[in-house]
Amino acid sequence: MSEQQPWLHDLEIAVNGPATALSAGSGRMGEGATGWIVDDRRILRSLYVCLSDEDTVPIAASSSGPTSDFWGAARHLGDPGADPTVDVHQSTQVGLHELLIEITVSSRASSPVNTGLQVSVGSDGIDLSEVKGGHTDGAAPEIVMDEQIWWSDARHRTTLHPSPAPASVERLDASRFRQTWPLQLGPGESRTVSLRFEAIRTSRSAHDADSGVMACDWDDLEVTGDDAWRDLVRTNLTDLKHLLQKDPEAPEDIYAAAGTPWYLTLFGRDSVWAARMMLPYSPRLARGTLRTLARRQARSADPVTAAEPGKMLHEVRREIYAQGEMELPTVYYGTVDATPLWIVLLHESWQAGLDLGEVRELLPNLLAALDWQAGAVDASPDGFLRYVDHSGKGLSNQGWKDSGDSMRRADGSIAPAPIALLEAQAYAVQAAYGAAELLDALGEPGAQGWRAWGESLAQRVRENFWVDHDGERFLAMGLDAEGAPIDGVGSNMGHALGTGLLTNQEEDLVVERITRPDMLRRFGIGTLSAENPAYNPTGYHTGSVWVHDTAIILRGMAQGGYTQQADQVFDALVRLSARSRHRFPELIAGEPVGQEPVPYPAACRPQAWSAASAAVLMQHAQRR
Repeated sequence: MSEQQPWLHDLEIAVNGPATALSAGSGRMGEGATGWIVDDRRILRSLYVCLSDEDTVPIAASSSGPTSDFWGAARHLGDPGADPTVDVHQSTQVGLHELLIEITVSSRASSPVNTGLQVSVGSDGIDLSEVKGGHTDGAAPEIVMDEQIWWSDARHRTTLHPSPAPASVERLDASRFRQTWPLQLGPGESRTVSLRFEAIRTSRSAHDADSGVMACDWDDLEVTGDDAWRDLVRTNLTDLKHLLQKDPEAPEDIYAAAGTPWYLTLFGRDSVWAARMMLPYSPRLARGTLRTLARRQARSADPVTAAEPGKMLHEVRREIYAQGEMELPTVYYGTVDATPLWIVLLHESWQAGLDLGEVRELLPNLLAALDWQAGAVDASPDGFLRYVDHSGKGLSNQGWKDSGDSMRRADGSIAPAPIALLEAQAYAVQAAYGAAELLDALGEPGAQGWRAWGESLAQRVRENFWVDHDGERFLAMGLDAEGAPIDGVGSNMGHALGTGLLTNQEEDLVVERITRPDMLRRFGIGTLSAENPAYNPTGYHTGSVWVHDTAIILRGMAQGGYTQQADQVFDALVRLSARSRHRFPELIAGEPVGQEPVPYPAACRPQAWSAASAAVLMQHAQRR
C-alpha cells in the first residue's frame, strides 16, 4: 500500500506559536500524524501511558488553544462492576519551547490499589513534509540516557525533566524508553506525575518564529449571550490567540500562522484574511500582518519562487516543501490574491483608525503592490489578473482554491490554467478603490487614475464573467486559459459581494444564486454546486464547506444589507459550532450524516481564518 497523508479528524490538537501536539483520543502518540511538532519538525514521536502493563480505556477528550485534556479509566483495577473506580486524567500543554504532560491517577475504589504507572516515550526528528506524506520509517535520533534523558535532531536538542523521578527507566530500543512509577492509592487518593519536554534550537533558520500569544490584544473582549454563544467565541478566539507568531525580523509585530499542523507558518492570503476579520477587535494583528508581509515583499523577479517586484508572498517554510511533483521553496510567492488583499487590509486598517503616519511608512510597499497589480493585468492577454506556474513545481492553482481539480465547468470538466479568478478581480477592484482613498488622504498623486483603473476592470468583468445558462444568470468562477467562462456554480461569486465590483442588481443575483439549496447547506456554503457532475461532498474544493469561505460571504451579505440571507448563513455556522465542540475546523464535508456534520478527514484544526470567522459572527450578531 502506498504512503498516504494521515488524517486528523479523530485527533486532539493543541497549539502554541510554532509548536503543536497531536494525540489520539486516549492521549497517546505514536500513530499517523500524532506527536509533538516544533518549527516544522516532529520532535516527539510516541507517548504511551498504561497501568500495570495494561491499557486504560479512553472515555472523553477536549482541546482548546494550547491544551488537550483526556479522561480514561483503568477497568482492570479497583472495584468489580460496571462503574469505573480508577481514573486516569492526562493534560497535554504546549508551552513556549516545551511540552508538559501531567498524568493523574485517582482511585475511588473501596480498598487500596497497588499499581505501576508506565510511560513509554519515543523520539523522532523528521520534517513536517515527511509527516504529511505519511512517512513513518525514518531513522529516529538515538536517545541518550545519562544524568538526563535527551536526544537531538537536525534542529533541536530535547531534554526530558520528569517529576517525581521514576523508580526505573528501561531502554526499549535506540529511540524508545519506558519509565515506571509504583503507585499505592487509598480510597479517594490521587497521584500526579509530570513530564516536561524542553526543546532548545541548536540550528536556527531565518524563519524561526516564536509565539506571539503575549501580544494578543483581545483578551479583555467582553462576550455576552448564552453559554453556547460564549463557547463559540471564546474557543475560537483562544485558538486564534495561540496561532499568533512574532515576526523573526521584528518581534514587536505579530501575525496569525495559517493553521496546524500543516500550515503553522506565515501565509500571505490566510494571515491577511484573519487580520481583516479580526480588525474590529485587534488593530495590533492587522498592523503586524501588514508590516510582516511588507518586509518580505518581492523586489525582483524569480520564476523558481514565483517572485515579481511588488508581489506579496504566499508562504514561508524552514525547508523546501515537497509533496509529489510539487516542490515549494522556503519563501514562495505563488499567489494571485495576497497582494490586492494586502492593499485592502491597509485601507481597512486606516478606516479603522490606523495612524496616517504609519500608513505613510508603508507607502512604498503600497505603490509597489499597485504596480505589480497593474503590471500583471497589463501582461495578461485579456486584461485580467491571472496566475500561471512558470516553474512547473509550484501550485497549479494560485487562488484560495489551490487544489488542481478545483476549477470546474458546468459539465464537471477541469478548466485549463492559467485562470483569471473572479474573486481575484474583485479583490483587485477593491484594492484600487481603497488605494485611491489612501493616496488622497496622503496627498499623493494617482488617486483618480486608480479609480478609473478599478472601474475599467469592473466593466471588463461585467462583460466577460456573467453566464446565462438554462434561463438563469450567474457569475463564472473565472475565465480559463482560452478566455472562456468557467461556468460551474461555485462559492467564488460570494467573495465579490461588498468589494465594489458589482452593481446592486448584480449583487441581488449573486445572493439569490448562492443561497439556493445546492449551495447553502446545513452547515455553510458549499465550494461547488451539488448539481455539478464533479460534485464530491468530501472533495477539498469540489463540494466541501469551508468555514472562512462561508464567513466571507456572510460578511459581504451583511455589508450589502441582505439581512435575511445573512441570517441564514449565520445560523448555519452557529449550528456547526454547536456540533463541533465550538472549535471551527478548516472545512467539513458538504453533506451531513443524519443531522451531524461530517469531518473532512485531513482538515487542520484550528485554522486561523476559520477561528477568526467567530469575529465575523460577532459583528453580525451585533447588527441583528
